[in-house]
Amino acid sequence: MKALVYHGRKKVSVDNVPDAKIEKLTDVVIKLTTANICGSDLHMYEGRTDVAKGKILGHENLGEVVEVGKAVDTVKKGDKVVLPFNIGCGFCANCERGLTGYCLTCADPSVMPGMAGAAYGFAGMGPYAGGQAQYLRVPYADFNCLHLPEDADEKEKDYVMLSDIFPTGWHSTRLADLKPGESILIYGAGPVGLMAALSARIQGASQIFVVDGQADRLALAKQIGATPIDTKDGEIGDQIRELTGGLGADCGAECIGYQCTNNAGKEVPNLVMNSLVDAVKATGTLGVVGVFIPKDPGAKDALAKIGQIAFDFGKFWFKGQKMGTGQCNVKAYNRRLRDLIHHGKANPSLIISHELPLSEAPGAYEHFDNRDAGWTKVILHPHAA
Repeated sequence: MKALVYHGRKKVSVDNVPDAKIEKLTDVVIKLTTANICGSDLHMYEGRTDVAKGKILGHENLGEVVEVGKAVDTVKKGDKVVLPFNIGCGFCANCERGLTGYCLTCADPSVMPGMAGAAYGFAGMGPYAGGQAQYLRVPYADFNCLHLPEDADEKEKDYVMLSDIFPTGWHSTRLADLKPGESILIYGAGPVGLMAALSARIQGASQIFVVDGQADRLALAKQIGATPIDTKDGEIGDQIRELTGGLGADCGAECIGYQCTNNAGKEVPNLVMNSLVDAVKATGTLGVVGVFIPKDPGAKDALAKIGQIAFDFGKFWFKGQKMGTGQCNVKAYNRRLRDLIHHGKANPSLIISHELPLSEAPGAYEHFDNRDAGWTKVILHPHAA
């Protein structure tokens, strides 16, 4: 089969690799019909993780079941399914609590003591191949496959967003404890930040502020119903307080992560977290879903090299704020979000900018990594010519 393979910093190619196959009786194999490029993939593409050369990338996956293990009960050949980016067993202590992003069974304990969680095609999250490929092995298929309704083909571009960015955007608002009628400040108008804005709108936020420095992305935020806040227009805290009666936003979502930059394009790892502390009101809550990693040897900042930032903890403490962090437990949300799409209440595909065959994935990585204008969200069709 053909798959997108990592060969080193900014070196990926579509190669012929061994076919995905059943390895355990609880597996299925799916024929991938749509697989997305995620901003998190860029961390590996840029050589900013310890991902091994030869890894098949891709964790936003949707397709048709073509082979079924003998111990699988509910998934049948021909089913159209979408997969959470994180792989759960369904029976460990964390999965039983709904914390499927922190599965103990599927985790790779060699990464660091106490680590939990697994994912397709991702650094430090187990040996699992990614889905920017023609076929994919799905472990614990009864638990991980989300069946799609009869409009699966018609709304495939919406449903594939259930693999990661729509639930992750939703997760940021839940970590931030957003309530109907409240205001929320979202940092980042990339795919996850835009999905956070969509999620906040669905949940009845009174004001949705989305911060970014790219006009094309801010235009999408406005289309969703948010107030765009351009970083070039001055201090974010001052802008937000002016729009909220001097108090600041009720809550905030961090949707950028450890590679955030200032207006000059220089990485400032603590910029967004400290800006959120400043711009969110006293007693407000922060939801942090942007990727932060335990170590970043490629960073220029000394603290960032060891996974740390200079955080305004004094102001955070003095304002009585709270914080929720971590990867999204996709299965906690994806069934209900699927139904929002099915019934016409959510259209996450509106952010898609490019729809390409797998053969064009290397070029798409380059454009997406360069933040070229108009490259907002790329979806791939692995079997397209």
